[in-house]
Amino acid sequence: MPSYRAVLAGCLSGASFLAPPMPLAAEVVAEAAAEAEPRGEIVITATRPAYRGEFEPLEVPQAEQVIGPQQLRDINALDLNAALSLSASVARQNNFGGLWNAFAVRGFVGDENLPSNYLVNGFNAGRGFAGPRDLSGIEAVEILKGPRAALFGRGEPGGTINLVTKRPKFDSAGEIRLLGGSFDTWRADADLQTTLGDAVGVRFVGFYEDAGSFRDTVETERLGVMPSVAVKLGDATRIVYELEYARQEIPFDRGVVAINGELGLIPRSRFLGEPGEGPNVAEVLGHQLEIQHNFSDSWSALVGVNYRDTSLLGTSTEAELTASRQRLLRDGRTLTRQRRLRDYDATYFVARAELAGNFTTGEITHRVLIGADTDRFENDQVFLRARGPTLASNPTEQQLQAIDIFAPVYGRFPLATLTPLTDQVEVQKATGLYAQYQIGLSEAFELRVGGRYDDYDQRLTNRANGRVRQAGESRFSPQVGAVWRATPQLSVYATYGENFRPLSGADFAGNPFDPNQSESLEGGIKYASANGRLTATASVFSINQSNILVADPANAGFTIAAGEARSRGFEFDLEGEIAEGLDLWVSYAYVDAETRAEVADPDFGKLIRAGDRLLNVPEHTLNVQLAYSTRIADRDLRLGGGVQHVGERLGEVGTAFELPDYTLARLFAETELTEGVRLRVDIDNLFDTTWYANSFSQLWVQPGTPRNVRVTGSFAF
Repeated sequence: MPSYRAVLAGCLSGASFLAPPMPLAAEVVAEAAAEAEPRGEIVITATRPAYRGEFEPLEVPQAEQVIGPQQLRDINALDLNAALSLSASVARQNNFGGLWNAFAVRGFVGDENLPSNYLVNGFNAGRGFAGPRDLSGIEAVEILKGPRAALFGRGEPGGTINLVTKRPKFDSAGEIRLLGGSFDTWRADADLQTTLGDAVGVRFVGFYEDAGSFRDTVETERLGVMPSVAVKLGDATRIVYELEYARQEIPFDRGVVAINGELGLIPRSRFLGEPGEGPNVAEVLGHQLEIQHNFSDSWSALVGVNYRDTSLLGTSTEAELTASRQRLLRDGRTLTRQRRLRDYDATYFVARAELAGNFTTGEITHRVLIGADTDRFENDQVFLRARGPTLASNPTEQQLQAIDIFAPVYGRFPLATLTPLTDQVEVQKATGLYAQYQIGLSEAFELRVGGRYDDYDQRLTNRANGRVRQAGESRFSPQVGAVWRATPQLSVYATYGENFRPLSGADFAGNPFDPNQSESLEGGIKYASANGRLTATASVFSINQSNILVADPANAGFTIAAGEARSRGFEFDLEGEIAEGLDLWVSYAYVDAETRAEVADPDFGKLIRAGDRLLNVPEHTLNVQLAYSTRIADRDLRLGGGVQHVGERLGEVGTAFELPDYTLARLFAETELTEGVRLRVDIDNLFDTTWYANSFSQLWVQPGTPRNVRVTGSFAF
């Protein structure tokens, strides 16, 4: 990765002096239609979303949630976790010591050894090692629920997260935000845009954050810059280029421990690693290029390329999970730990081209989307470890790298010498062809059919022993849905879809795994008020997933693709203005996610019985936010707050350990001091509730943040 200082300097200078000799990519943010001069020509006023086509919400036979700019501002969301907490359909998962985003949508999470994938403007962007996603530079967060493989390709059946970035609006404006908060948190954000002539728009977004934590000795430093340029090549063609650079220094923190299944016996602030390890460093350098051309009012083409280079480097000392080596399970106070080093690099390249349009034959409407894409994901991992012997050999505390959880002494022993464990690189390549056809058989009834053909291969090279494993397969993912417009404001829909996701590695015999597969059913009712200010969706779903990796009962230490799981549930989402100046957001989900076959878990061989719940997935989740805007003494004032409730969750597979439910409250107030100058106060976790966000085992439990006060000043011009 290049020096972050060099990248920062280049981005700053580029944002100020970039001219348009290079091809760039097409605008996502809509411009006001009034800006276009009526000359009888084709004029782009907005870029349609990739893979989506042009549809009103009531015409889509699937549930969707859009967390827009106002909702993100109302909760003062700084990172992706904060934004996703607004959606009851999303559950937090093991976040790898705080180094990446991990979440389940409708109960299913994907590969626990990689970050949860998400899209940025339709491009795969979450699978690398860039650290937790910051929301500086993000305009909106979309939760596209249900099976999407017919268009997006390989993924999880519960849904897809898509981030919409801030792009040039061909205007001159800006905002500077300064934030100070609890636990020595300081942050600055900048969002500046201007034009270079009539055809070029430039936007620069950047942030810097230096934050302490309620966790002892844990501090983070983050920075990022996201410049973008939009170029109009005539009235029908738009090109936009975006660069993303971010660097994060984050200590590896596995959280607290439960003793005999009981939480709260040590303070939630207690750090059980070694501060002397220093932070892990995550970096990303990404480029995104899109070109859109409108052939007519009915037909358009979109071509895009995305390339991301990410890396993660650092060491950690963390709790040992194997029972035969863990002294805490015997004496209740001495924690055995491992020392680890991770040197991970990943590159992701995606290219796509698609054509979208509509036409009519008599009274029947037809809407078509046809496209192709190709991607290449390279995951290079070097992993070293120092691990103590089993307790049966009567090891010393130094061999166990032990720490007293009630009276920790950091740096008590020299840092253990690391030895190689993993040295491998995996390359996944895939090419897909997809099509979607939605026909309006009448004004009230529409039918959608779609499908995607994928050809993919995986190559895993073990550099430690020279062994190479290769697998390839082709898959077709169909989808069918229907929408009935009961009234102009109400529609009823149903959809069926199939998904698949390739699995890394091979079984005992060296044969590649069959891909993870799923089938999904969904039905619901959608409402949109006549003035467009209030929308609501109620939906039910059922998802069956097979070929989940589990322990091989005949060959210890190996896995097979034999697990099955099911998730069923009900969701209700409502968002909009319920009275003059009064905005309401409600998101509720009931998710019944469970295993369907008796198997052993792939990590420790613990028995998972049919009917056991899936890890970290609550049955009940509710989020309610209320905000009110008014004017006092000719100054804007916005007040609001919210409540989030998350039910009990399984905290460790194969056991009865559960994370308790929690309810968090928050308040905010934002006022205009003078023209362009605003002051804001946020109080999160108002009642200082003790809560736990997620876990992987009783020894890796992430405690939630206590009461937190943030003050933000902003200047807009």
